[in-house]
This record gives sequence, structure tokens and C-alpha cells, in this order.
Amino acid sequence: MEITSILPEECLCLIISLTSPEDACRSAMISHAFRSVANRDEVWEKFLPSDYRSIISGSSSSSLLSLGKKDVYFHLCFHPILIQNGTKSFQLEKKSGKKCYMMGARALSIIPEGTPAHWIWTSLQESRFPETAELKQVWWLNMRGEIETKILSSDTNYAVYFVFKLRKEHTTGFTQRTVGLHVHVDKIGLREVRMVSLDPLRDEPRYIRERGDGWMEIEMGAFFKNCGDDGSVEFSVWEAHTNYVKQGLIIEGIELRPKDSGS
Repeated sequence: MEITSILPEECLCLIISLTSPEDACRSAMISHAFRSVANRDEVWEKFLPSDYRSIISGSSSSSLLSLGKKDVYFHLCFHPILIQNGTKSFQLEKKSGKKCYMMGARALSIIPEGTPAHWIWTSLQESRFPETAELKQVWWLNMRGEIETKILSSDTNYAVYFVFKLRKEHTTGFTQRTVGLHVHVDKIGLREVRMVSLDPLRDEPRYIRERGDGWMEIEMGAFFKNCGDDGSVEFSVWEAHTNYVKQGLIIEGIELRPKDSGS
């Protein structure tokens, strides 16, 4: 006798909602009866963040709220939505439903900015944002960002990634030289600094990874977000070897997502 004929649907919904999105999808494959329960809104709303409605309402994709909860979940997994006037993006990690945020170049403090001789704002087809920052020429790098930890998922190991690319032509100042990647979490006193090359030679260690969206990324640091943490994470990319001009860096943004989840 199948369990679906013994327990009422409300109990089955509760049981499945206490598992994970991955387990719910497996349950839907067991039988038609399980599928009808595992796909219900009551189940998938439990997998969505408690504030998903306010996040979507303030985004460029507010029409998502008219979809079923499972459709909302998977849309947020595969299609980042733009928030805060298109300067940041939000999505979910597919297996866990944990929150992922990216601060686009417009949400970062880039110094010096506003001078076309140093940085220009440009639109790229492969970018999720309306604008990216392209480095024309500087002697030193300095870009910073900050995000409140309270908007992140609790009890989660997060990593911070610098998302960028280098122009195929007219790129100078990054080979055989390192930049500093800084992550500081104020409430737990974590301060991490990594010195890496954004354009390593073949015999140098490669910490850069190609993403599935046409960009490259490098991990800046990691931290654990505890339940109840109410502080901020600060991050920066910095380099001040003023003897070398730097050109050709294109910035997509800085992303925070659960550690070891791909992009």
C-alpha cells in the first residue's frame, strides 16, 4: 500500500517541504500521486526565502509573482533578476535555495571614476547588468563594495568572487603582477587578504575560473553567515604599483554565493 493512500496530502506536503528542493524533485518522480503533492505551491514556498516577495516586487521582474512557486524557484535559479535600479542581481542556488547576490560595477566604488580617460561605462551582451566598467588607463586600482549580512541566508558558508574579464587586445599591467583581494566581515572580525594575478603566465598558479556566462572569476575570500548576524561584509580589489600603467580590465561585479556552488 502506497504511503500516499495512508497519509492526507497536507501531511505529505509538510513532510516534503521539510526536505530539500532536490529531494522534492526526486519525490515527484516516484509516482503520479507523489508528483501532484511534490509540485504544490505549499511545498515550494517553503524552499523560497521568506522575503522573496519583497525582493521580486522591487525588481525588474515583478511579474514572476504571478507564477506558481516551483516556477518562481527555478526561474530564480537560472535567471538572475536585477534589483536596486539594475545595479545588483539576485538569484538562488539550485540545490539549496540559498541566496546569491552580485553587486554590479555601478554598485561599487571605483576610484578614480567619472573620468573617461580612466574608466568608461559600456554595455556588453554577455553582462546581466545594463553597464559594465572598462578600464582605459590608470596607474593604481581601487574598487570597493559593501553588503549587509542580514540579507544573506543564515547558517551558510559564503564565498566572495571578483567577476571580470580582460580585453583580448590592449591589455597591460596585469601580467607578472599581483592585485590584492580583501574581504572584511566586521561582526566576526574576519579580515582576509589574497594576492593573485589576474593574468597569470602558463607556469604560474591559476586561481581564475571560467564561468558559464562568458566571464571569469576569482575567489576573494570566504566567511560563515550565522543566524542573527547583523553586520556587513566589505570587499575591495586594490593595486598600487604606480610604475606600471594598467589597461583592459572589464568589471562585471562582485558576487556572494554559497561556497562550492558553481555559476
